[in-house]
Amino acid sequence: MGCLGNSKTEDQRNEEKVQREANKKIEKQLQKDKQLYRATHRLLLLGAGESGKSTIVKQMRILHVNGFNAEEKKQKIHDIKNNIKEAIETIVAAMSTLTPPVQLASPHNQYRIEYVLNLVSQKDYEFTSEFYENAKTLWQDEGVRVCFERSNEYQLIDCADMLTVLDHQLFIILIDVDKYKDLLRCRVLTSGIFETRFQVDKVNFHMFDVGGQRDERRKWIQCFNDVTAIIFVVASSSYNMVIREDNQTNRLQEALNLFKNIWNNRWLRTISVILFLNKQDLLAEKVLAGKSKIEEYFPEFARYTTPDDATPEAGEDPRVTRAKYFIRDEFLRISTASGDGRHYCYPHFTCAVDTENIRRVFNDCRDIIQRMHLRQYELL
Repeated sequence: MGCLGNSKTEDQRNEEKVQREANKKIEKQLQKDKQLYRATHRLLLLGAGESGKSTIVKQMRILHVNGFNAEEKKQKIHDIKNNIKEAIETIVAAMSTLTPPVQLASPHNQYRIEYVLNLVSQKDYEFTSEFYENAKTLWQDEGVRVCFERSNEYQLIDCADMLTVLDHQLFIILIDVDKYKDLLRCRVLTSGIFETRFQVDKVNFHMFDVGGQRDERRKWIQCFNDVTAIIFVVASSSYNMVIREDNQTNRLQEALNLFKNIWNNRWLRTISVILFLNKQDLLAEKVLAGKSKIEEYFPEFARYTTPDDATPEAGEDPRVTRAKYFIRDEFLRISTASGDGRHYCYPHFTCAVDTENIRRVFNDCRDIIQRMHLRQYELL
């Protein structure tokens, strides 16, 4: 009988060798990818609509991703123009629907309102000198300003006060995207899920921005897997406003309800929440103006006293301090009532359009995020 030796040909042996080396490379790459994945901090931005989540993402790009290129800035200028158009359309349309309605100070400007309202259906409108003259004249009408002051009674974007640039000729030139001031304030509805990647001191961050309107929230669960931390963003100034979805529910109450649902969600019981109490600048303006009192919307505020742990900003009015800590404590009441020691809430007062404020707050949060990350992989 012949000896049963290795019957493989040279070509077969070479092919197997190549395959083994390829498998080793794949295994090595998978291991490398796994290490990179585990080393990445995944941050999920949640919150009700128009709370400032997308502005936080813009700030991360400005601070950590070289900002925006020329084409993106060009698009933002287009968005800002549309914000201005939407704002003047919304204000003049609301004048007749408010109770009581608002009249033009100069009735002969009525034809200008009709001109503006005829533009509502034109989405890709090219700004003309005619639009500029009509919008500028309307904005200077005292009746239009009164309607603007009552904007909590209807749905108006926060950046509507960009209309002040209409006090100047050739206002589009004044849009300041290079210094990012106006770019940060422009509003574009977030629909879907957007991921922003950046590095801070060689640490990788992936930040996920998800639309906050009610019909967008069903998409949130897609982002829950392997989240390091949730950044929950609240429009603190919204205590006297209602949500777009039903024009009835108080916006701040909607945020409180949403926070409670997230805090008690069974898939997120081990994920800590960094609470961004945002739009502090607008909150201060409202409180100091005194036209919309918090106790008219949240009666418990009348009995609230500023806590001993309050640390006001330099020169901050005590009324503002009391208001912002009341809102903070409303959220902390939810987190402490149902906390089980597996996740924590870390509140911060923010102004998303203030780059230095966000830089400071995010730096303060990094140690917290790092501890969450270590705990996530049972290294702490």
